[in-house]
Amino acid sequence: MRASHTPDVLVPSADAFVALARSSPWRWSTLRFTARWWPRVPAGREKEPVRAWVRRPELLRVETLDGRLLSVVRDPRPAIPPAPVLRPDGLVAERPDTRGSVELFDSPFYENYFWTAMLDPVELADGAGLPVARGVAVESVTEVDHHGRPAWKAVVRTTAEYQPRCACCALLWSRESDLIEYGPDGLRDAYPEAYRVRLDVGTGVCVLTEELDETPRGYGHELRIEAADGPMADALFQ
Repeated sequence: MRASHTPDVLVPSADAFVALARSSPWRWSTLRFTARWWPRVPAGREKEPVRAWVRRPELLRVETLDGRLLSVVRDPRPAIPPAPVLRPDGLVAERPDTRGSVELFDSPFYENYFWTAMLDPVELADGAGLPVARGVAVESVTEVDHHGRPAWKAVVRTTAEYQPRCACCALLWSRESDLIEYGPDGLRDAYPEAYRVRLDVGTGVCVLTEELDETPRGYGHELRIEAADGPMADALFQ
């Protein structure tokens, strides 16, 4: 469900980037996209590129790029999440406090929570629960074209307050995510210093993450939106 006030023009800034990251559940209703992940992804879970259809709040279809069906998800939701507090520009200033039921905002699940986080990248703002401090530092926000759609590009660094949707498959693999998942004894010698991140302006979806320095994992993804808010027939999800 879209927020009631969605202006045509948004001005990129660090604060607006963070607000866009928390706005996704209210900025689109249907989405068709392709997604790919860099060769080294969390825990060695190499995955082939896919094409997906999502109809909020409960329907998902996933195929290989050549059309082989991988999954159909029908995930009925018990309630509609409450409306957020909006900024004057129509982006979300504050999400409803749903600690204990954060899944109310989730799109249907596929394979792991990286999927959930790229479609709702609130961990680039407030993290998985409220209230928390900002989990990332955002620099150098500019508007770019991402496969024909306006996007905001930024340099993003995790802070000690970074709270991913799931630490084992965080959008930004980092010392902070490993500390949550494995504790001090599970930390590695090196982590990315920063990421280049892109958010689609129209939907708030995270369409790109890539490390800005060389690390053993080479962690990242790219999502290409093919259509947003168009009709989707029930037959797709049968």
